[in-house]
Amino acid sequence: MRCIHASLLAIVLCACIDKEGAQKAVEAITDAASPPDTMPVMLNSPPPFRYPATLYASKVQGNVVLWIYIDSLGAVWPESTRVAKSSGYVALDSAALAGSRELRFRPAKKHGAPIGVSINLPVFFRHPKGQPLPGDTVLRPRSGAKKG
Repeated sequence: MRCIHASLLAIVLCACIDKEGAQKAVEAITDAASPPDTMPVMLNSPPPFRYPATLYASKVQGNVVLWIYIDSLGAVWPESTRVAKSSGYVALDSAALAGSRELRFRPAKKHGAPIGVSINLPVFFRHPKGQPLPGDTVLRPRSGAKKG
């Protein structure tokens, strides 16, 4: 089985992935050695990530980076999923891992054939009334969007 190491940037607001943002992130996958011709496409709607209730009530925010393997059928292998970078909150890390078990993708392709890929999947837990984290662009309004 061949894994392609790549980065996937998916925006998760209130523990939900914005599908358009997630797709742009999937398309950002790169591997100088041999990138897929077609990137995986997330099929989940709504996304499977659930904000832990106690942390949501306390407006605790954080980022979790998961290492996931998406096979040639588009399934995420739970046994290969791990926390690559912790949020610093066990409950957020656990919620990201739990949600990853429900992720489904249209698989990546190379020369027209489906292939498996390994990617880093950032999961951003953001409270709608929380303050942006340092360096955070997740909560910034788009240009032209009204604040408030």
